[in-house]
Amino acid sequence: MTAGRRAAGHRSAGRRTDGHRARRRAQERRRRCLVLGAVLAVLVLALGGVLLGVRRLQAWWMVPDFAGVGGARTVVQVDAGQSLTTIGATLVRYNVVASVRAFTRAAEADPRIRAVQPGYYQLRERMSGSAAVAELQEPSARVGHLEIRGGEQLDNIQLPNGKTVPGLLTAISRASCAVIGGVSTCVSPGDLRTAMSQADLHQLVVPPWALDPVARVQPRRRLEGLLVPGDYEVRPGSSAVDLLRQVISTSVARLLAGGFPGSAAGTGHSAYEVLVIASVIEREAITRDFRRVSRVIDNRLTAGMPLQMDSTINYPLDRQQARTSDADRARLGAYNTYLNLGLPVSPIGSPSAAAITAALHPEPGAWRYFVKCQKDGASCFSVTREEHDAAVRDAVARGVI
Repeated sequence: MTAGRRAAGHRSAGRRTDGHRARRRAQERRRRCLVLGAVLAVLVLALGGVLLGVRRLQAWWMVPDFAGVGGARTVVQVDAGQSLTTIGATLVRYNVVASVRAFTRAAEADPRIRAVQPGYYQLRERMSGSAAVAELQEPSARVGHLEIRGGEQLDNIQLPNGKTVPGLLTAISRASCAVIGGVSTCVSPGDLRTAMSQADLHQLVVPPWALDPVARVQPRRRLEGLLVPGDYEVRPGSSAVDLLRQVISTSVARLLAGGFPGSAAGTGHSAYEVLVIASVIEREAITRDFRRVSRVIDNRLTAGMPLQMDSTINYPLDRQQARTSDADRARLGAYNTYLNLGLPVSPIGSPSAAAITAALHPEPGAWRYFVKCQKDGASCFSVTREEHDAAVRDAVARGVI
């Protein structure tokens, strides 16, 4: 190879080396750009996450909320099974709290709120979330609630010691009380009695199986026995008729859930008569004697004997005695089972499920008499009048009666 060719070869190799270096520098620049782009992308994502977190924190801490314990009173309803979010939405709708989150955030800090029972509550408009949570747990906030116990009757009962036992109309009246928009919602027992006496029975949702016998009852007593024991919720602000409709519909639903009136079929008594018998059982005995008293009633009715139950004598009296007087037993009336044969014209109180079961299923036996003979209220049962008289003398001698 000549010198010229060698020189040309060197120049060609140099150009190749320079091109290779240029390509490497370009690749390096692209790599650095890619790395920088990736870093910038990560930084942008991180910044976005930080901003999102800040916004969420702001949303957490900047929840719309009222301050203080509120102003005007209102009534809200809590239904069974409602979540805290649903309760909060109800409170927002009634302007009690400013936002659902204000309520649920306060509720999350106080787990006792989960024990709040279904029903109606007197709260205030524009309460803070924490104030609403606290108020819902106050017993005084619960309105519209009443409890009916076995044996209670519509009218108040005055006892020999002068104590007055509130009747069901008084209990419903008290449950109706709240304040809405600065106005009391109380409906008086007198207004309830007027509604009971004058309203159409269909309007009061009296069940079909009770319509005919109830229509024959004295108007002021026509709903006696149709309100069975249990807890009831009525809406404050309702009219007298609506209040009665609410308790009757709840009671009838409970009877239906227990298989009544279908369970009365085959007993020889109508469904309404079963309630009458059950109400007498309820007032005459303690629970463990219910079925035996039911048998005494059944045996007396079958034999054409008067029931001679002091509970029915007591029922229409203003003041009730443990033992009725000769004058009381001689007084004419639809509830005098000493003078009248058969059942009284209506129930004499609220019959419990146990009393209704006893009326449907009397205990087998030939008893026709019974008398309270134990301090705990238990009775002694007899087949003959002689046995009964002896049991009475023994109970008197031991100071039981």
